[in-house]
Amino acid sequence: MKVGVVYALPGKQTWLNVEVADGSTVQQAIERSGILAQCPEIDLTQQKVGMFGKMAALDAVVEDGARIEIYRPITADPKTVHRRPTADKAE
Repeated sequence: MKVGVVYALPGKQTWLNVEVADGSTVQQAIERSGILAQCPEIDLTQQKVGMFGKMAALDAVVEDGARIEIYRPITADPKTVHRRPTADKAE
């Protein structure tokens, strides 16, 4: 079956399609895709992964056509980042 493995940085997006055997896990699909060699900064022991925008465990079984996402670490605390002002704010 065919799945996609996705990793995005601010200036670079990587999407790899890979054939995996039925019953393959998220981790097996990631390893088979070769994305770990292309993006050596990925650390699966620290970074979270998901499928179609929902968190998933590395041992979750993938389905045909799944999009496996590797999430970047958060670099700023969302509680301390100020919101951008909205344009033409109605008063």
